[in-house]
Amino acid sequence: MRFSESFLSELRARTDIEELIGKYTEIKHRGTRTPVALCPFHTEKTPSFVIYRDTMSYYCFGCGAGGDAITFIKNIERLDYTDAVRFLCEKAGMNMPLDPVDDEANRLRRRCYEANREAARFFHAALFTEEAKEVRAYLDKRRLSPETVKHFGLGFAPDRWDSLVKHMKTKGFTENELVLFDLARKTSKGGTIDNFRNRLMFPIIDLRGNVIAFGGRVLDDSKPKYLNSKDTPVYKKSQHLYALNLAKNNAERRLILCEGYMDVIAMHQAGFTNAVAGLGTAFTKEQISLLVRYCDELTLCFDSDEAGKKATKRALSMLSESPLKLKIMHLADGKDPDEIIKTQGKERMKNIISSAVNDTEFALNDARSRYDVTTEDGKLGFLNEAVTVLADVNNAIERDLYASKLASELDVEKKALEAQIRKQMSFRKKARENAQFGDALKTVLGEEKKTSPNPEAAGNVRAVKAEEIILATLLKHPDYLKKLSGFLSADTFVTEYGKKFFTDITERITSGRSLELFSFGESNENEEMAYLSYLLAKGETIANSLEECRQCAATLTEEKSKKNAPDIKGLSSEEYLQLFKNKRRNNKPEGV
Repeated sequence: MRFSESFLSELRARTDIEELIGKYTEIKHRGTRTPVALCPFHTEKTPSFVIYRDTMSYYCFGCGAGGDAITFIKNIERLDYTDAVRFLCEKAGMNMPLDPVDDEANRLRRRCYEANREAARFFHAALFTEEAKEVRAYLDKRRLSPETVKHFGLGFAPDRWDSLVKHMKTKGFTENELVLFDLARKTSKGGTIDNFRNRLMFPIIDLRGNVIAFGGRVLDDSKPKYLNSKDTPVYKKSQHLYALNLAKNNAERRLILCEGYMDVIAMHQAGFTNAVAGLGTAFTKEQISLLVRYCDELTLCFDSDEAGKKATKRALSMLSESPLKLKIMHLADGKDPDEIIKTQGKERMKNIISSAVNDTEFALNDARSRYDVTTEDGKLGFLNEAVTVLADVNNAIERDLYASKLASELDVEKKALEAQIRKQMSFRKKARENAQFGDALKTVLGEEKKTSPNPEAAGNVRAVKAEEIILATLLKHPDYLKKLSGFLSADTFVTEYGKKFFTDITERITSGRSLELFSFGESNENEEMAYLSYLLAKGETIANSLEECRQCAATLTEEKSKKNAPDIKGLSSEEYLQLFKNKRRNNKPEGV
């Protein structure tokens, strides 16, 4: 069943979209009507995320994310439509109506949550059996307390083929479900066996407290050392961070990004409860968006070996466009955080955290490590790299400070160093200008990037602009539909995308249904809700007049006639002559 419009209307009235979004990103006001923010769905330094109080909608002009409060919660909390409504109901103090009948996707998600929760209980209980004594000895060796083991829900997967499968069957789960949820796998002979065997188990928990996946570590030399859950109905490893559910609430809005599970657990036990880690995948844009939501300052805490340095550089490259203040910890002698805490104590780790350097200093230190600066060649090689680093520093004061420091340390003229930095910056500026010229040339040649979310915008720029003005105006003035009946119909539209939305909007108008954005959410996907939000935003910038709509309808008729015009190159002589005669006849003045 669908939620009634009256219920959705009340939920909308009780939901302050600005307050809701403000829980996830800092909102800035540039006037009374259009608050802006850094988009929580992609990394950016300049706010392009706009909130429209009048229509209870939002739209990001950077990445195209948009919708209403339900869409926002769906995407930010990764919920289905019904759970997003339930989330907002709880905040608004409203009772949910009888749940709509679950579709297959929702049913599978709920079953997956239930299965993971039961599997986590099974693994945790198995940790205290005789079979797991070596695992407990390993945890003791790593100096993890019983409280920490319980806090992170650590467990053990028995060294048997189907111990979990047998247990889960007694709880009502089928073999097919267990395979789909990546708790089991099929053998070549058609049997079903446990996916995790003889491993220390780390449950992965989302921001709402649901167990969504597992990581498993072997205690011997078996490969792979770590086995992580694959994507399931409730889990995509590129979209989550380990222990963020525990770390996200720190008041200072600072997070420490580590490499692995054990590093995070050791950090939390030592009192550094703002540590998180990736999940066995390369650092992703989705994970950066999560970090931006929950911190202003991010400290990278990767191993100091070559692999750790490469991981640090990759992360810094991806984080360069984010608004986060970045710091990098220096872990000497190839040690990891767990080992440092275990052998040198938490005070030593506290000192390492407090002495973390910013990204500029890290790049300079990294460059210095590759040269012997006691020689002239080494000094020159390092300074050439240092110049490229400082040319990327936007803050003139910071750039000057580092230039002064390097000039003093290496006994070179600061003026000479500054001249090289200016030269490098000039090269960068020219490269940007060339790129901008290339973009401008593409615009002139009609190859510009489309600015409309309509997937058919390329090659239909004029038509799509006209379609969107009509759609945006009808959302604001549904009474115009009757007045446009002689000028406009679905067949007038050039793109199928525009025609689809025109049909939906006109059906709602003629049947008396609501045009509030809330009412569209149940039957439209994220991309469609974003497009509707884009149309509402467009409605703030156009005339919204009847005459403008009529002109746009005429434009669509003209554009459609162009598309339907015959290809002259393919016409025979006779066909071309007839086309010419018809054109002359149509152009004759009346009465002649």
